[in-house]
Formats: sequence, structure tokens, C-alpha cells
Amino acid sequence: MRILVATDAWHPQVNGVVRTLTMMAEAAKAFGVDVSFLNPQSFRTFAMPSYRDLRVALPYPAKIAQLIAEARPDSIHIATEGPIGLLARRHCRQQGLPFTTSFHTRFPEYISARFLIPESWIWAALRAFSRWRRTFTIFPQLAISHQRRLWFLVSSMNSQ
Repeated sequence: MRILVATDAWHPQVNGVVRTLTMMAEAAKAFGVDVSFLNPQSFRTFAMPSYRDLRVALPYPAKIAQLIAEARPDSIHIATEGPIGLLARRHCRQQGLPFTTSFHTRFPEYISARFLIPESWIWAALRAFSRWRRTFTIFPQLAISHQRRLWFLVSSMNSQ
């Protein structure tokens, strides 16, 4: 089985998303699963103005489509909601390809603190982003620490 993971967070970044995805791909080998990544290394990037160590990819739809076709995945997982994740989602929807999403971080809180955008707007965007997914995964450590908010998020998403 071949799984393609679309992610805006990738090496050389050192963070929980990159570490989780790297360890997941390594563990998947034991099950005969080949995991490849659609990541910022395939695109031009720029340093985020308020966080110079974070490089943001500048993907474009044709390149996303080409990389997905070349990977010939049996399954597509979209791990992040950045430019790569958004264009991978768009491609999947346009082509009728099923995909999964997951939620790993305190992204709404982070964006709200950094850019003074209300958390409620970010939560609404996350619900919209994942609306067309096949499944939605919440990682346990986050679910335990943010149980009430995540219960609302999952309940809201499943009722749509």
C-alpha cells in the first residue's frame, strides 16, 4: 500500500508535526506500507515574516497534481492546513479522490496569538477544511488536554 501525506511542515523544521509524521512513516514500514510526502521541498518557499525559521511553500495546482500523479498513492492524507494542504485538498475534491485529515496541534491558539485573529474564525476554517474528508483523526494527547473543545469540533463536523 502507498500512502501520500501532504504536509506544509517538514524537515529541517523541528516540531511535533514533523516528528510525528517521520515516526509514523518509519513505523508503517513494518506493516508493508510505503509512505511518501508531498512537502515544501518540492516548491519555492519564503520565510514567514514573524517567524523567520518557518519556511512557507508556494505551491501551484499543476505541480500538486503532477506530484500526486507521480506518487500513484492508494490513499492520500492531508496533515496540515497550509498552502500545500489546501491545494492537495482542492485537487482531491476536483478529481473525486478520497482523502483523510488529522489535527495535531494547537493551531487556532497559535494563529490567534501571533496574528490577533479570533480563535473562533480559525476553528470555523478548520471545520470547513475537513468537511469533505473521508475520516478525521485527533491525536490522543491533544484530545485529553482539550477535550471539551475537540468534542464540539468533532460533533460539529460529523453533523454536517
